[in-house]
Amino acid sequence: MDLEQDQLREFLDAKVKQYNRPFFIESDPISIPHRFHTKEDIEIAGFLTAIISWGNRVSILKNASRMMDLMGNNPYDFVMNHQETDLKRMEGFVHRTFNSSDLIVFIIALKQLYATQNGLEGIFNTYKTEDSLQPAIHHLKQLFFTVPHLPRTRKHVSDPYAGSAAKRINMFLRWMVRSDDAGVDFGIWKTISPAILSCPLDVHSGNVARKLGLLSNKQNNAKAVHELDQALRQLDPDDPVKYDYALFGLGVFEKLR
Repeated sequence: MDLEQDQLREFLDAKVKQYNRPFFIESDPISIPHRFHTKEDIEIAGFLTAIISWGNRVSILKNASRMMDLMGNNPYDFVMNHQETDLKRMEGFVHRTFNSSDLIVFIIALKQLYATQNGLEGIFNTYKTEDSLQPAIHHLKQLFFTVPHLPRTRKHVSDPYAGSAAKRINMFLRWMVRSDDAGVDFGIWKTISPAILSCPLDVHSGNVARKLGLLSNKQNNAKAVHELDQALRQLDPDDPVKYDYALFGLGVFEKLR
């Protein structure tokens, strides 16, 4: 699809308006944190949901709901006040390769981050750069795994410095940072500008971005994320990741390949 930049912006802006609407919430993983109202509950529900957001969407929603149920639908209170015996409730949980032993490590790690790092927002605010949150994702992983853990659990937190597109964490960051009047993203992290967000790059958004001439890199990796960032920031320097809605909608709902 060969479009001039102004035409492409107009086309994608229309797709953002089409998909960045409340109907988007129901079938999307973002529906899980939308069950909650306090900042910390939204953050923890959002983070844990994003971490398991790969595979079948019905399965993602089912298992994210189960995680919330296991924590008594009070995720922040459970994280901060659980006893060791409470963690036995997690036994038997599994989503693809993420199992109960991983979930227990995540709960313990989140408690430490909220106790010592001013929580998830504190980490990203501390380690952000002028134009990127990707270094902060790297530092999140370093801080996250200072608690005892199995080596296998480390794979569930991506690291852009290792070449990962970090799709799920970038999606979580979009949820927390973006703010508009559409009611989908939360915009509860006021210390971070949406201008430095990166697009959650996966097979759907990557294929559509290539089709539209926004991305030349053939791999969905950290380099491709950086390339797509530059292209989307030319279209809207203040809120580039709003175009995630357009790329996702065109790929998943309209089957643009």
